[in-house]
Amino acid sequence: MKLARLGDPGSEIPVLLHEDRYLDLRGVVTDINADALSNEGLARIAASVDSLPELADAASLRVGAPVVRPSAIICVGLNYAAHAAESGAQPPASPVIFLKTPNTVGGPNDIVDIPRKSSKTDWEVELAVVIGERALYLDSPVDSRKHIAGYTVANDLSEREFQIEVSGGQWSKGKSAPGFSPLGPYLVTADEVDSTDLRLRSWVNGEIRQDSSTADLIFNVDFIVWHLSQFLALEAGDVIMTGTPEGVALSGRFPYLTEGDVVEIEIEGLGRQRQVMGQA
Repeated sequence: MKLARLGDPGSEIPVLLHEDRYLDLRGVVTDINADALSNEGLARIAASVDSLPELADAASLRVGAPVVRPSAIICVGLNYAAHAAESGAQPPASPVIFLKTPNTVGGPNDIVDIPRKSSKTDWEVELAVVIGERALYLDSPVDSRKHIAGYTVANDLSEREFQIEVSGGQWSKGKSAPGFSPLGPYLVTADEVDSTDLRLRSWVNGEIRQDSSTADLIFNVDFIVWHLSQFLALEAGDVIMTGTPEGVALSGRFPYLTEGDVVEIEIEGLGRQRQVMGQA
């Protein structure tokens, strides 16, 4: 299933994309939240398909993030060997983890403002995992699959000077500006996604920047969820960004983003985003 949220910020309507139609889910769930993303909630949505009304004027509505604001956004850094190399680092022996604030979440096509005093704002196409059932102290990576509701596209926007040069030893300063976590356009439930080999691409002003596959992840999705569960509780609706491949501005091969630039990112089967960069 493909789940989405349409409408103005704070007033999004939960919908199911089915046979090129947007079906209104408000009679089944209040939003794409922890209840809807649970195994029971997803089963309830699936059972209601034939009785759902079509949402009028859906095509004219803004596309919001496909999940409500998560309690946590947990990110994996340096999770593609080529990206680690372009960042000047060795591939990690254990997942490198950092956090983004939940208020960074935005819709896939929302304008994103470059932060004040920024000169190194960067793009990062990433596969995002959305948790459906609470996960803590899982026994093995295989157990992770029972706790994943689905997948979506994420742009882990980053300000590299804030992240690295004035970080104080951590990365979140460069990761948490408003709008720095566009999600969507929709969430595809886990039963319809093979996360082991998805093509990821990004473009800036129409020019290709990243073109890789999740087959090149150092730590795969199952391992990441299991590993994180050994240290923290993953709650329903939480988002895990799994890392970006090579081809970002940090490499030195491309200029950083400036006002008016257009960033597009896409993951095979999960849809496409488009952000015009503004200025705070």
